[in-house]
Amino acid sequence: MITIGIISISDRASEKIYEDQGIPSVINFFNKHFSSDLNKISIKKSILIPDNLDLIKEKIIEYVDEHKLNVIITTGGTGPSKKDLTPNATREAIEEELPGFGEYMRSESLKYSKNAILSRQLAGIRKDSIVLNLPGNPNSIGEILPNIIDQIIHFVEERNKG
Repeated sequence: MITIGIISISDRASEKIYEDQGIPSVINFFNKHFSSDLNKISIKKSILIPDNLDLIKEKIIEYVDEHKLNVIITTGGTGPSKKDLTPNATREAIEEELPGFGEYMRSESLKYSKNAILSRQLAGIRKDSIVLNLPGNPNSIGEILPNIIDQIIHFVEERNKG
């Protein structure tokens, strides 16, 4: 069983200015792609929080260290704005970066938007968990996750070999 935590990061959604779309987009992806094998994947935790470096870092650490989740997916806060702090917080929480994920996610996103070059998506390892930063845009989530899910599963399987 692969256990997943989702952290959606958005000041405006957390202030209820608009509805969060990050968490539902990730959940919809897993429901759609694993509908016939729900025993393989389980979304255990999800939370919507504002763009706050310490809070993002705290939630990543909590999901890995306390809840022992295999995969932490963040949505939002990956752009070039001064308020976009997700990659900064992730770098403080992880022990090792997996640069290939960030490179690949940007490469995939460039097929749809030339502004993807500005994205600071990344992935890294904390203990035996993988942490991935996805954009907050539901279309971007749907364009990226299908292309990296096999590598996410492979990572978890390799780490669980002991």
